[in-house]
Order: sequence, then C-alpha cells, then structure tokens
Amino acid sequence: MSAETGVIHDIGYRRYTGRRLGRPQIVRALYWHSLRSAFGLGRGAKAKIVPVIIFAIMCLPAIANAVAVANGNARLVPYDTYVFQLRVVLMIIFVAAQAPELVSRDLRSHVLPLYFCRPLRRMDYPLAKLAAFITACLAIIEIPLLLLYVGTVAQSHTPHAIWSQTRALIPGLLVGLMWAVLLAAIGLVLASLSGRRAYATGAIAIYFFLTWILAGILIAVTQRNVPGTVMITPPPGAIRPPGSPPTGPIQVHTMTQVPTTASHLSGLVSPFTTLDGVRLWLGGTSKGPLPGVGGYGALYGVMFLVLLAVSVGGLFARYRKAGAL
Repeated sequence: MSAETGVIHDIGYRRYTGRRLGRPQIVRALYWHSLRSAFGLGRGAKAKIVPVIIFAIMCLPAIANAVAVANGNARLVPYDTYVFQLRVVLMIIFVAAQAPELVSRDLRSHVLPLYFCRPLRRMDYPLAKLAAFITACLAIIEIPLLLLYVGTVAQSHTPHAIWSQTRALIPGLLVGLMWAVLLAAIGLVLASLSGRRAYATGAIAIYFFLTWILAGILIAVTQRNVPGTVMITPPPGAIRPPGSPPTGPIQVHTMTQVPTTASHLSGLVSPFTTLDGVRLWLGGTSKGPLPGVGGYGALYGVMFLVLLAVSVGGLFARYRKAGAL
C-alpha cells in the first residue's frame, strides 16, 4: 500500500509580511467606515444627497441668525431648542435614511460571519456602529449650534457678552448630545430588524412620526381651557364692541390653556417630547413643545434612560443572535 502524497504549487501570489493588526485596529476601522457610510462618503453622488441637504437645511437658521445679528438684532434662535420642529423633521429623515446604511446592508449580504472570524468580539460590531452613528448625529445637530454661536459672538465686543453666549451654548450642546445618543440607538435597533433597507427605513420613520404626532395630539387635547378677562384700550377710531363705553378701556374675554397632569405626562409617548421633558427638568427655559413637566421631571429622566437601555440592549441582543447564525 502506498501513501498518498500531495504537491503545493506556488502560483505567484505575493505574501503578506507586514505586522498583523489586532482587535483595536479592527474596531477603529469599522467605526471609521461606518461614519463615512452615514454621510455617503466613498460612494456615488446619490448616496450623499440626503445627508448634504439635511445638513444644509439644518444650518439655515444659524446663517439667518448671523445676518440678523450683523444688522443689530439680538440672537433669534435659542441654543437648547434650536428650531425644534425643524430639527425633529430633519432628524427623523436623517436617521430613517442613514441608519439602514450602517447595518441593513451587512445583514442582507450575510457578511457578519466574515467579521466575526477575525479577532473581533461579538459586541464590538454593534458598539462600533453605534459610536459611528452617534458621531454622525452629533455632527448634524451640533455643528449648526456652533455656527449659531460663532455668528452671534462675532458681533459681540465685550468679554461679558461672549461669556454670556458661551454659558448659553454649553447646555445646548449637552441637549444635542442627548438627542444624538437616543436617536442613534433607536434608529440602529429598528434598522437591524430587517436586512431590507426599505423596510428598515419605513419602520424608523413610522415609529418616530407616529409617536411625535400622537404626543402632540395628547398634549393639545388634555390641556384645560380657562376663561378670563383682560382690560385693553383700543386705539382712536377703532370699532368698539356693542354696549362698551365710547372711550377708555374695555373688557375682553379670553381663553387660556392651562396644563393638566395628563398633558404633563403626554410627552412620555414620543422620544422627542421625552428629550424636551428632560431638558425642562434640568433647567431649560426656552419654549418647547411641552407646556411643562410639573412635578414629573424625574419621570422624564427615567423614561430617557429606559428608552436608551432598551434600544442598546436590543441592538446587542440582535447581533448576539445574528452572529450565531
């Protein structure tokens, strides 16, 4: 009996003789690639349309404010709420459009086993994706705030005015950080549920839009209308109501909306109103969508942590399961 023998042929492939990189470099490369994907970098012009347009629109209020301040007006846009409705709509579009770019493509192509055959721990992948998307959301939210700050302080000529603007900016940056962390976590966990980008985008958009609209409706219908009266003096020549004196002040009936316990709690329905409730609880004074949080500010803080924990935990659980396939 003769033993079988084999022959290895050298067909000319070049051997790699450099230093082999380890886990930290792999995580760093995955983070950088994901961050580029969030803005469509390294791909065609079509992939860059949504991020560029959203970023440009988000910066418009800061640019308009700079023009107004240059003409002698005070700062028009608050740092902590910016332009709230505009920010909500743009962030929904950005998260819904770009979160699937980071995770859905890999799920649909079934390339996760290729990642995990390297010296990469199972949780390194979702952590790198989450960190990259938080950074992308921070860029969309915080850069317009910095432009707003620069456009305002450029017309300030005293250290006191500059310091006043700086103190107002810092809470706005912290609020923006909360927005970026929560929206990125929710967006990625919803996007990771499907390998099809259209389904992932629809799930994110529907969740954010429906909860935002529902919170607004609940806040509006749960406030109590309280009648009242005020005394005003009409200008000369104005038409007065029948039965009122021909001169002097007149009594006008008004209707004022007063927040109730239900309206204070209605903001817990949506991530956006939850974020605004945390802002008010921490001392925010700018007007937002919530009429106030009453004595329930701590509940908004707990809701923020619950949403964040459920989203991050769900993302890790999803990839613990996906990596085992």
